[in-house]
Amino acid sequence: MSPTERKALINAGRTDLSLTKQCKLLKISRSSLYYTPVGVNAETLKLMNEIDRVFTKNPIFPFRDHAAHNPAGQRINIFIERLWRSLKQEAVYLHESQGGFQAKRVIKDWLSFYNTERPHTALDKQTPEDAFFDTERSQKAA
Repeated sequence: MSPTERKALINAGRTDLSLTKQCKLLKISRSSLYYTPVGVNAETLKLMNEIDRVFTKNPIFPFRDHAAHNPAGQRINIFIERLWRSLKQEAVYLHESQGGFQAKRVIKDWLSFYNTERPHTALDKQTPEDAFFDTERSQKAA
């Protein structure tokens, strides 16, 4: 049963079984009852696009060089935080992990999806893999 299906079984009106106990029995986080996904605001999206542009334009830059080419100096951190937020919302929270090996598999599968199948707006709807290897092929051809 998926987390969404288990969440639908919660009965907030029940007086004989608290929400905490219901969540524990259904193996879902109580905070998930109250969580509402938040969209990305325009400023954050602009920063993400700038980070993607720098990384895509210069994928071989070491990390510190990216920071030097970064007007705010914190955009890398924003990118990493957004990546982890996406990972948690799209993979970790959706799969009940029975242990470290399963969690590692879920994360590995999602990262593979993120890099090879998921189109990114900032990359003209390309995957990071396609954008990187297209750039690499163009550089080798030149």
